[in-house]
Amino acid sequence: MTNAIVLSDLHKSFGSKQAVRGLELTVPRGALYGVIGPNGAGKSTSLRMILSILFPDRGRIEVLGEDSALKAKDRIGYLPEERGVYRKMAVAEFLHHMGILKGIARDQVKRRAQDWLERVGLPEVGKKKCEELSKGMQQKIQFIAAVIHDPELLILDEPFSGLDPVNMRLLRDLIMAQHQRGATVLFSTHVMHQAEQLCDHIVMLHDGRKVLDDPLTKIRERNAPRAFRLEALDPAVDTMAALSGLPCVGHLAREDGVCRIDLVDDVALDVAAQAIAARVAPSRLELIRPSLEDVFVDIVSQEPMQEQAA
Repeated sequence: MTNAIVLSDLHKSFGSKQAVRGLELTVPRGALYGVIGPNGAGKSTSLRMILSILFPDRGRIEVLGEDSALKAKDRIGYLPEERGVYRKMAVAEFLHHMGILKGIARDQVKRRAQDWLERVGLPEVGKKKCEELSKGMQQKIQFIAAVIHDPELLILDEPFSGLDPVNMRLLRDLIMAQHQRGATVLFSTHVMHQAEQLCDHIVMLHDGRKVLDDPLTKIRERNAPRAFRLEALDPAVDTMAALSGLPCVGHLAREDGVCRIDLVDDVALDVAAQAIAARVAPSRLELIRPSLEDVFVDIVSQEPMQEQAA
């Protein structure tokens, strides 16, 4: 068995709204996949169908070798977009309950829960009620509940929502640790730079359809940088005037006091860098790499033309 998830011709509608249209997806075991796209693209609906929370109108789903996630539920961890803990329960009691539901022996679950509380920086909250914790703390507790049983497959729906930068970094490290442990990780986000920092494979959804499904390395190869950001060594130099008319330059713009240089299509980057530096001595000259957001906007902007051509 080499694949953790296989989706074939998946469709789901809510009334007249087609939330997912013909989704095909294969996630190998041990992979770290990001499902990205704007709100309403079909990300959460797709994850919920994988988990058998929702059922497709048409199509086939295979999860960890089973035809339903319900048959592999003790091998799956899930952090839903809608956060929720048993508010009146003590934190430790909640985690013990969730661990036992996932098949952890009673003589092990207390130790695992306390180990995890220490890992997320909350070693003293076990006796507090869940409702007494901040939203960020509750999110950490729910993450623990998703991973306490060392799942083979971890599905996270908008896991970074509402977290401050420090806890965002902590959660990112914890997700990477799960991946390094051997878990298959699939998570959704509409904040694309988070997927860019974390994933080795990107799936983009737009209007219920898959518009991209590639390793991040291949996406970067296809969308090579074609612009520089220049800060002059001498602040008095008019960089815009100095670079105007340079054959390798296609467009110049001022961004936050720094000059952005878009190159013509056929020039080599090293040739362009040497020509720019010869005109303006740089204190900083750096490549601007297209972000996933740039790639997404480019793909979506071409779609109407592609549909008309078809």
